[in-house]
Amino acid sequence: MATQTRTTWRIAGEEVGACNCNWGCPCQFNAPPTLGRCEGYGACEIREGHFGSTRLDGVRFAGFYSWPGPIHEGNGTRRMILDERATPEQRAALEEIESAAHGGAFFEVFSLMCPNRLDPIVAPIELSVDRPARLATVRIPGVLDSKIEPIRNPVTGDEHRVRIVIPGGFEFEEAEVANSVHLRSTAGKALDFDLENTFGQLNEFDWSSG
Repeated sequence: MATQTRTTWRIAGEEVGACNCNWGCPCQFNAPPTLGRCEGYGACEIREGHFGSTRLDGVRFAGFYSWPGPIHEGNGTRRMILDERATPEQRAALEEIESAAHGGAFFEVFSLMCPNRLDPIVAPIELSVDRPARLATVRIPGVLDSKIEPIRNPVTGDEHRVRIVIPGGFEFEEAEVANSVHLRSTAGKALDFDLENTFGQLNEFDWSSG
């Protein structure tokens, strides 16, 4: 049987994400999700990256995910959104990376835990992020409207800052925790969400084929 040749890749940049869990997200601590199931998204802007000889600097993409129970029990659904401003070669490279056929812990985990893979969507991805300020907006026409702001003290209204630090984490090593003011997704089937005031995160990422 022929073995598929793996292509070396690396992508690094900024990630914005939100899910249906309470602030802090128990999943980050190997605890059951707040509501017993998981649903959310992550949007990324690549600062620098490549797939083989294909440069991916400045390219954006997003992933939508849902599970009927905790992530580690699997049987999830996933869909990738590719920025229409990327070239066909760049979109093809990102699809290859997301398939996990070329290694990389982040995509290998989600490939195993989300075997139900919907066809990718090509659409404009509007992303604005200020990680230190815990502010972000992500809009994908017809697919997503997401707004993230700092968590505020319920008595004083002051901004509350807290971070999650995971040394050696496969997604991030440090993330700013924020409030997902609203997350409205119409990504299809199990990926339609309408959430308010849930967990949001902003972090750097640096993923590679290993």
